[in-house]
Amino acid sequence: MIIGAVGAGQEGVDYLLRTRTILIVGNSVGLMLATTFLATLIAIPFAWLTGRCDLPARRVFLVLGLAAMVIPSYLTAVTYSEAFGPKGILQSALEPFGVDRLPSIKGFVGATLTLTFVTFPYIVLPVHAALLHADRALEEAGQSLGLNRWQVFRQITLPQLRPALSTGMLMTALYCLSDFGAVAVMHFNAFTRAIFIQTESFRMDKASVLGLVLIAMTMLLLILQSRLQSNGRHYRIGTGASRQLQTVQLGRLKLPGVLFCAAVIFMGVAIPLLVLFKWLAGHMLTDPIRVPLETLLRNTVGVSAISALVVAAAALPLALLAVRASSRFDRWLVKLAYAGNVLPGIVIALALVFFASQHMLTLYQTLPLLILGYAIRFLPYSIGATESALEQINPRFEESARSLGLTAREALLRITVPLARAGILAGLALVFLNVMKELPITLILRPIGFRTFATRIWSAYDEAFLSSIALPGLALILVSATVLFVILRQEKAVP
Repeated sequence: MIIGAVGAGQEGVDYLLRTRTILIVGNSVGLMLATTFLATLIAIPFAWLTGRCDLPARRVFLVLGLAAMVIPSYLTAVTYSEAFGPKGILQSALEPFGVDRLPSIKGFVGATLTLTFVTFPYIVLPVHAALLHADRALEEAGQSLGLNRWQVFRQITLPQLRPALSTGMLMTALYCLSDFGAVAVMHFNAFTRAIFIQTESFRMDKASVLGLVLIAMTMLLLILQSRLQSNGRHYRIGTGASRQLQTVQLGRLKLPGVLFCAAVIFMGVAIPLLVLFKWLAGHMLTDPIRVPLETLLRNTVGVSAISALVVAAAALPLALLAVRASSRFDRWLVKLAYAGNVLPGIVIALALVFFASQHMLTLYQTLPLLILGYAIRFLPYSIGATESALEQINPRFEESARSLGLTAREALLRITVPLARAGILAGLALVFLNVMKELPITLILRPIGFRTFATRIWSAYDEAFLSSIALPGLALILVSATVLFVILRQEKAVP
């Protein structure tokens, strides 16, 4: 990326300082702030209601709410355009009341709405877990001092959630900066869309300049979040066991709580599914760009499975280094591997295209290059899950195996890997899920003629054959939901 940007010379500097480029920066920052704010407003009460309150069927509400994260942003954006567009489903329902046309949803409003309901589960997960591990004694102490329920939540519970909340907000903000599908469908001129347009125009130098600015913005986010987490103490002080939490009785607020959770699920999950089933009912057999569902399923599942296995194999030694590292070099090597979590998919794809086209033409538009792009992007997910499992394994197990005559490799395969199996499988499933949904890396790096669910949905949208989105879209959601169930079961995220 640096080589490409330097190659632009003075023209790249002029392009960076143009009013249009500055507007792109403002658009991206505004979208990130608005989405993070709205997603937080939704996620905190949703996590509270499904985690601490006597909400009916709260487990079902939680799982259905988290299901929004298996629907790709580009698919949600396409269905929102159909549902809330000027002549969409909502306008048809309001037509008897004299509404002939609704305002266009495209632009900032549509992109914000889409990303809000796609990303709020990333805040719900850590906040929900933090609420379940809070200490009841602290809340009782606040009540004994005369605080009401709202004051206890605001002054005692909410400050304890700050680490989890900052983590979820960081994930949401990074998602907004790196997302391509929602901004492209909603025609909002953010960084990823501008980079893709420059790539399609074969202006790799300008795309590299924009890519470096995007990387700088993500690095600033990480630094800010690190500073926020380093301030303050968030654990219980003193001796004694933490007391079990009591379920909060909602009373008259139970019905509003149910309606709120139902509305969130309706927006995040029900609307995309209803629109897809509507398109499926009107699906035309004469679709000129029809691709067999079996081919899409084989390509999508095949490349996702291979990528997940490659990433899991690469993550294991790095996770071992993270847990057992004794030198500064080892620790920095692991931190460097986490850089993929900072790089947006379109930036990784752009860099690999530039590298392959200039230095390794035989790799250009091949499956190995595509899998390499996935591996760079999603390696941190597998490292994190594997590392958390390895941290729970006593190193003395391996030492005992070595004392019985096993080699280091045999001890690893027969002792460490089986004990860390749950974490390894959770990381593998997480990578599999994200590879299935990834759009910009697949669009830019895939071999010619190689189609997946993501590229099929994108081409159908691009050619305006919306009914053709139904089958691949529903199939993608079904497979992704199955993988999410595996992740939740492995990590026991649902209490």
